[in-house]
Amino acid sequence: MAAVVAASRKRPAPDDVACPPPAAAKKRARYQFSSIDDYEKLEVIGEGAYNVVFKARDRRTGEKVAVKCIHGGGPDRSAVFREAGCLAACRGHPSIVQIKDVAADEETGDLFIVMELAGSSFRDWLTRPFSEDRTREFMRQLLDAAKKLHSTRTLHRDIKPENVLLVPGGALKICDFGCATPMKPAGTPYPERRVGTMQYCSPEQLMGSRRYGPAVDMWALGCVMAELLTGQPLFEADTEEDVLQQVKDLRDELSAIGLHAFVSCRSCRRPGARSSPAF
Repeated sequence: MAAVVAASRKRPAPDDVACPPPAAAKKRARYQFSSIDDYEKLEVIGEGAYNVVFKARDRRTGEKVAVKCIHGGGPDRSAVFREAGCLAACRGHPSIVQIKDVAADEETGDLFIVMELAGSSFRDWLTRPFSEDRTREFMRQLLDAAKKLHSTRTLHRDIKPENVLLVPGGALKICDFGCATPMKPAGTPYPERRVGTMQYCSPEQLMGSRRYGPAVDMWALGCVMAELLTGQPLFEADTEEDVLQQVKDLRDELSAIGLHAFVSCRSCRRPGARSSPAF
């Protein structure tokens, strides 16, 4: 079975979301979690260097769910709060995977994000180009999801086919919010220079800027759209410098195509046709 929720292959990016302070004596804990014992582990469906995603059954309801385990405390604990918060902010949108619970293992200190079990990785289906009509249908869903994300002032920062689920019936859901973060005010730098997957990162991130916004998600969606239409990644380089060079080459190629089309259009105009006014 294909991975239902793509497991991160890297540690979630650090952010300035502070870890909860130790509770003072006789004070109620700031965060309350369910117990991971409420969930029966069934099988691993995704695995990375720092976390595991497994299929589980809610012992209370019998519902099948996807559970992402983040080991240990410290920065990882803070990352769980950030990821869960970003998912919760987008709760209810049909094109974003839904968070159901946050659970803890009292013995190990591990935290778990419990999500709906939905479909398989979209990457597994990108073995050929899709038609323009099908691409439009998919992109409408993804763009609507991005609209919801950004309306809640959330950046995903790692949109790619591996982080999209295809559910029965053809619906798409954006998943894996391990790199997501609350949006900062315009001009405010993020702590990290670049997060996410290099081939889907925007040029400003690749050039080292830490000041960016929703455009980074829109760039990634553009890369996904190109992949839907061609059946292969838009950029396939191994270094940031090479990806930037491919971006420049593509820009030059598109400019040349546009100029050629413009010249051809003018030369093929019917004799006597009225020219449009220049603006």
